[in-house]
Amino acid sequence: MIDAIETRRSIRRYRQQPVPRALIEEVLQAGILAPSSKNRQPWKFVVVSGEAKKEAVRTMKAGLDREKINPYLPESAPYIRDALFTLRIMEQAPVIIFVLNELGCSLDRTLTRDEHVSEICNAESIGAAIENMALTAADLGLGSLWIANTYFAYPELKAWLDMPGELVAALTLGYAAEAPARRPRKSLAEKVVWRG
Repeated sequence: MIDAIETRRSIRRYRQQPVPRALIEEVLQAGILAPSSKNRQPWKFVVVSGEAKKEAVRTMKAGLDREKINPYLPESAPYIRDALFTLRIMEQAPVIIFVLNELGCSLDRTLTRDEHVSEICNAESIGAAIENMALTAADLGLGSLWIANTYFAYPELKAWLDMPGELVAALTLGYAAEAPARRPRKSLAEKVVWRG
């Protein structure tokens, strides 16, 4: 698995080659095997391809168009360009896996301290699931991209998905049409504090 960790890249260009269902299921199984706080397994995965993927992309575009006029995330307005670039990536990728937090609280709700801690635990668990999926994809010769900026089109995508829980992220999946170089990482000396 260390090879997958070292070679995994965020893929933003995909070949138009279908991904066999068996490989998608391996990626999903890796997500399901992730550790989770209190074994709550808060994740739910919605896999879209073909016409359903086209609908999801149209829904995302409608949300981004609305965001320019009536922002759901007004403080994030400077990043809308990034979300538009992400939309083009989603159009190219043969598969999009939407990730929901089945136990999540509405974004519009003020949380108690206990609920906030639960949300953090669930986010950590879902992050572990997505990382497992991205590493497994790399191990299987697939490319992926972990997408967080679906939040710009959150109301539209949430309604389109029509599933309980909160939309957390998306993961594109397909055969890479690029081989990006490894991006620099900070050293242990810069990022680790040793005590004791």
